[in-house]
Amino acid sequence: MKDPTLNYLQEILSNYTDLYPLSKRIYEIIEKGDYWSEGDFVKDLSQEEIEFLNKILPEAIQYANAELDYKRARQLNEVYELLY
Repeated sequence: MKDPTLNYLQEILSNYTDLYPLSKRIYEIIEKGDYWSEGDFVKDLSQEEIEFLNKILPEAIQYANAELDYKRARQLNEVYELLY
């Protein structure tokens, strides 16, 4: 069963898959994985994948807050905090 937070992350990644092969790779990791938590997911990432997420998540979190989607912002922030 996929952690619901990863659904939000997957949605964000889908916006980048045409431009960045790395985004597609991370998207597929989520798709193929059976992660019970964001922490389990983050443990499977390479340093390159972590750096990519570190670049795109702040903007995604800011956008969610601007749209008053605080649940999405909070859940994306949970993943972002685990990357460090």
